[in-house]
Amino acid sequence: MPTYEYSCESCGQKIEKFQSIKARPIRKCPKCGKQTLKRLIGSGAGIIFKGSGFYQTDYRSESYKTAAKNEKSTPAPAKTETKTETKTESKKEKPKSTAK
Repeated sequence: MPTYEYSCESCGQKIEKFQSIKARPIRKCPKCGKQTLKRLIGSGAGIIFKGSGFYQTDYRSESYKTAAKNEKSTPAPAKTETKTETKTESKKEKPKSTAK
């Protein structure tokens, strides 16, 4: 359930109310009692999902994303290939048994 901010146009009182999304906005000011309370449009809080199925990297900061992007754009040092020889021994085949 979200927290909504309200402001009274008569007395200037500002309050926060923890309400359901389906709940109607309150109109009566708790301080002056007038029907001039208005719900303010706020930025809200960032949603962070926790639990299995969500990744911590989904919520990286902009500075981290910029650094990662710069790291990808710089070319990596050239790798030299070295080949190693490996010997494999051939296995002797077992004679097949014929079952009757």
